[in-house]
Amino acid sequence: QVQLVESGGGLVQAGGSLRLSCAAFGSISGINTMGWYRQTPGKQRGLVATITSGGSTNYADSVKGRFTIARDNAKNTVYLQMSSLKPEDTAVYYCNADLIYFGGSAYHRGDYWGQGTQVTVSS
Repeated sequence: QVQLVESGGGLVQAGGSLRLSCAAFGSISGINTMGWYRQTPGKQRGLVATITSGGSTNYADSVKGRFTIARDNAKNTVYLQMSSLKPEDTAVYYCNADLIYFGGSAYHRGDYWGQGTQVTVSS
């Protein structure tokens, strides 16, 4: 099956930087869009940034100019470089991948989520 494994969260002071990574494992044939989303208690999960297989990016207005999304297609990995972090960036960050995998003698398309990684920004 397919699994997304995240790393890189933690505690950082306001103004600091963190880099999140998310690698996809399994019988993956190809990955379309990959992205990062975040969620705080009592709120819905919201978009942070996405990147297509061709490298086109999209960012939430709140992170434009501070966060950069990138991917390494050879490693099935997506990154989120976060700079100038603010306390309001505190959340659980989830990666997402729209991908095609091989299983049961056939190809399938699926939408997968990582387990989430906590990012805490102190003031």
